[in-house]
Amino acid sequence: MTQQDSLRDLFIVGLRNAHAVEKQALSIMTPQVSRIEHYPEVAEQLRRHIEETNQQIARLDELLESFDTSGSVLKEAALSLSGTMAALAHVPAGDEILKNSFANYAFEHFEIAAYKSLLTMADDGGFASATSLLTQSLGEEQRMAAWIDEALPTITRRYASLYAEGGSSAAKI
Repeated sequence: MTQQDSLRDLFIVGLRNAHAVEKQALSIMTPQVSRIEHYPEVAEQLRRHIEETNQQIARLDELLESFDTSGSVLKEAALSLSGTMAALAHVPAGDEILKNSFANYAFEHFEIAAYKSLLTMADDGGFASATSLLTQSLGEEQRMAAWIDEALPTITRRYASLYAEGGSSAAKI
């Protein structure tokens, strides 16, 4: 196997992993958005990012198809299940909105790192045709991470205010 073949195989694995991670992101965000009541701006951003995530999955599908392959059903099932479980784990918590915000912020940075790694492999492996699609997805992840970063003080203050008005049950998302 040549070094070029190795880079190609590694790049395909990275694309499959990113595909599974985007499916996991959907399993995390979708239940959150359906539960949000007191934070309409969060719900709006999650809806927008769910739409972007679906587009990212389509881009990854396109890239995988260009290599005559597809996503990993097993990886996607496992990560989707873990994403659903992670989202459900925060439901009973009185500070669910805060925990979800922290988790979403961390997850966005995980996705940013994954896309940066894929872009490095695309560059090193000579897969220039993948660069624009990966760069677009990276930009969407960076935008969402920046939004969460900027919104976190507002979300925290609203949670604290609702908590002060009526305890943890009033402050739920």
